[in-house]
Formats: sequence, C-alpha cells, structure tokens
Amino acid sequence: MTKDRRRPGTLEAAVMASLWAADAPMTASQVQQQVGGDLAYNTVQTILIRLHEKGEVQRRRAGRGHEYWPVHDAATAAVAQMRAALPDGTDRHAVLRQFAESLDASDAALLRDLLADADRGA
Repeated sequence: MTKDRRRPGTLEAAVMASLWAADAPMTASQVQQQVGGDLAYNTVQTILIRLHEKGEVQRRRAGRGHEYWPVHDAATAAVAQMRAALPDGTDRHAVLRQFAESLDASDAALLRDLLADADRGA
C-alpha cells in the first residue's frame, strides 16, 4: 500500500503559515505542535533548515536548538511567488488573463480598485 504523497511545497507552506501566525519566534518543536498531523520533529527541523538556507526564515540559537521567524510577511512572500511565476519568455498576457479569469467577483473588484489606485499614484 502506498502512502498518500503531499504536493510539493505543502509542508513548507504549512510551516510558514505557522510562523506568520506566531507572535514570536518559534522552535522546531513549537512549529511541529502548531502544524500538527503526523509530522516527525526531524521533518519539521529539516523544513526549517531548508527555509533558512533559501533565505525565507531567520534563526538564532535558543538552548540546544534554534528559534525561527519569517524574513517577510505573508503578503510580501506571496508577491515574490507571483513574480517568480512570470519569468521572462513566458506568455505573460496569457498567464495574467487566466489568473484574472480565475478570480471571484469580489477579488476581481478589489484588484481593479488597486490597479486604479496604482495608476493614480496612490
């Protein structure tokens, strides 16, 4: 019997969501408790180390381990992901059109308002 596989990045996203929701830096053990599920401590620790190597989190020594906190807030990180999804050479028009078409009415209205504000220099 095969174990259900998580989509790539799912665990990193869960760890980052936990760090963003925290009021203070967290240890790997605290993140493990927050994320829950069947994640082993070593798995959470490995994810945090990889996020640190990618520059997504900072850390400082705390006892025998480390405390971690996000470098950027969730909105800034989402913008970086969106920009990375639009590399040069991609049909940007098609990607942006499909993104716009995927928005529900309230998100589309919000995006229109934000674009209008940006055009006005607000």
